[in-house]
Amino acid sequence: MNFAKVSLSGLLGLITTLLLLYVMYQLVNNEMKPQEAKAAVKIPDIRMPDTKIETRFEDAKPEKPQEPDAPPPEILEPQFDTPEISAESLNMQVPIANTGIEVGAGALAFSEGEYLPIVKVPPEYPSTALSRGIEGFCTVVYTVTETGSTRDPEPIPGECVTKDGKPTTVFNRASVRAALKFKYKPKVVDGKPVEVPGVKNRFTYELAK
Repeated sequence: MNFAKVSLSGLLGLITTLLLLYVMYQLVNNEMKPQEAKAAVKIPDIRMPDTKIETRFEDAKPEKPQEPDAPPPEILEPQFDTPEISAESLNMQVPIANTGIEVGAGALAFSEGEYLPIVKVPPEYPSTALSRGIEGFCTVVYTVTETGSTRDPEPIPGECVTKDGKPTTVFNRASVRAALKFKYKPKVVDGKPVEVPGVKNRFTYELAK
């Protein structure tokens, strides 16, 4: 065993240990030092001015309005004359276009028990035909029900034409919609209302002159 090597190793170990202890001591002392206190900024005091709250109570009351000496005049209700409705009034004229209604054979028969038209609404002039200046006619066939309403209206092919006789479908939808709004006094047979199929109505579409 070499004594010199052992002594040298022990000396180096002692020096290393002392150095580690010194380093640890420095680290501990640095962390334990108190932080430097920063100079505090003083905020000036805020003083609110003295205010006096004053409450006011209004003692004055509104004067009571004087009652009228004379009673108010009586207002008469307006009276209107009831217009007489005829078959000619079914052709209605509007500022832009005219739409007429012609009833098929038998619809205006006034014998006892026959169906009679009560309400007939003119059709609206189709915007397409109105913008193109198209005039014409359209015949619709439908069934008058037991309650007097209409059912299954259909335009008749070949009877929906322009004014110059050319076939067209531009008036079909407006004519069907108008026919659905018709109201009739239903036909009565043996004291019971019955349906009447095959009723025709011709709608006329003319532009205002």
